[in-house]
Amino acid sequence: MRRSLLGAAAIAGAVTVAAIASSGAAGSSPAPSVTRSAAKVELTNTKLGKVLADGSGRTLYLFEKDKGHKSACFGACATAWPPLTTSGKPTAIKGVSASKLGTIDRGNGVKQVTYNGHPLYRFIKDTGPRQTHGEGLKAFGAEWYVLSAAGKKVEEAGS
Repeated sequence: MRRSLLGAAAIAGAVTVAAIASSGAAGSSPAPSVTRSAAKVELTNTKLGKVLADGSGRTLYLFEKDKGHKSACFGACATAWPPLTTSGKPTAIKGVSASKLGTIDRGNGVKQVTYNGHPLYRFIKDTGPRQTHGEGLKAFGAEWYVLSAAGKKVEEAGS
């Protein structure tokens, strides 16, 4: 419970900062950043073991509220947890199964990368490679977890 409350407070602060920094019109939600090339997904070593990361080594997460290969994260959620998007077929590198990679349509022609059916997201508080600050947080109605090469959630010991 404490991790959930602390995480929610941290996310609320990050979303507020992101909203202030955006140059969009008042009341509009910033669109998720769109990758201008094919997204890359790799395995990287973290304190939680080997987990999925983007091509820059930034940890990727699943959102337990997502159902049926559809994202449930838009608006403020997508500001705090930016979807991994792609303009082409995502590329599997470093221990990732290409057959588990896919995409879903987020609307407006934006494609979000999926792995083993899970839409993938980064976390705004992970500012560099191999960070896992979003692991186990409950925010926007459900919990967030890093993924293993098998495409399953990885739970931190004790969570």
